[in-house]
This record gives sequence, structure tokens and C-alpha cells, in this order.
Amino acid sequence: MALDAVIGLGSNLGDSVGMLSEAARRLGALGEIQAQSALYESAPIGPPQPNFRNAAVRIQVALEPEALLDALLAVEQSLGRIRRERWGPRLIDLDILWLAGTAHSSERLVVPHLELRKRAFALCPLLDVAPEARDPRDGVRYADVLAELGREGVVELPGTRSSWC
Repeated sequence: MALDAVIGLGSNLGDSVGMLSEAARRLGALGEIQAQSALYESAPIGPPQPNFRNAAVRIQVALEPEALLDALLAVEQSLGRIRRERWGPRLIDLDILWLAGTAHSSERLVVPHLELRKRAFALCPLLDVAPEARDPRDGVRYADVLAELGREGVVELPGTRSSWC
């Protein structure tokens, strides 16, 4: 089974852009990257910490959703991610944001991401790589969700549409 997936990438420690680039390179080993978003900067959710850099890649993978999750966790671990506190600072964060035309729900994984409709910092890069994206559960266009939510606090970093990964 081939999945058409959008993976959200985030980092707010160390060389964030370098970390996002290396994570994207490693994701390319899992399948074929179809598109990459611009880089965005946004304020963190949670305890005081540096701003985040966020991006997304659209990838075709021959994995089931749970196996893709395992692969993303392995990439995070290989890049030094240590989970200390919820919504705390991190070297790298990889999330399955969306799967084209399908929803997935299990104890370990819910896709589309549970908070996607509330997070402009995830919607902006997702729509860069999948402008047609809709919530497969109810058909709502994510572009409409973002228009209602607004982009306040989410800044596209100039010149990053094709230069970061």
C-alpha cells in the first residue's frame, strides 16, 4: 500500500534549519518526497522557549500508517530527540499531519493530526505541499480552516521555498 502523506517538521533548539534539512533528507530514504514547504517561524505552545521553525514535506511511502509513525520516531531518535516534557523545546519533531483521502485512528496514532485545525503553524506548510487537502472525515478544506483561523504569529521565512532541504 502506498501512502501519500504530509509530514510536519518542527525544531526550536540548536541549528533548527540544519536539523529540519537533515530530517527531510532522512525522510527521503523512506520514500519519494513529492514537495517541500517554505520554512515558517512561530511562537511555541507550552512553557517559555525559543520560537519554532516549521515545515512540511509531502512523501509517497510504501508503509502502513503505524509503520510510518515508527519510522518517524526512529528518525527523531537518530537525530537526538529526547522526550522530556509535553510541548517542551525539541531538536526535532516529526508528525503525520495528513494522509491523502484517508483517516486513521488507533491508540497510537490519529490522522489527520488531532490539533491540525487549531494550528496555523502546521496548516501553512501543509497547504504549501497539499493545497487541495481536505479533512477526510468531513470534507472541510484546510484552506478554509486557515482562512478562518488566520496566520497571525506565523511568519514565512524569506527565500525558503526551495532552499532549506
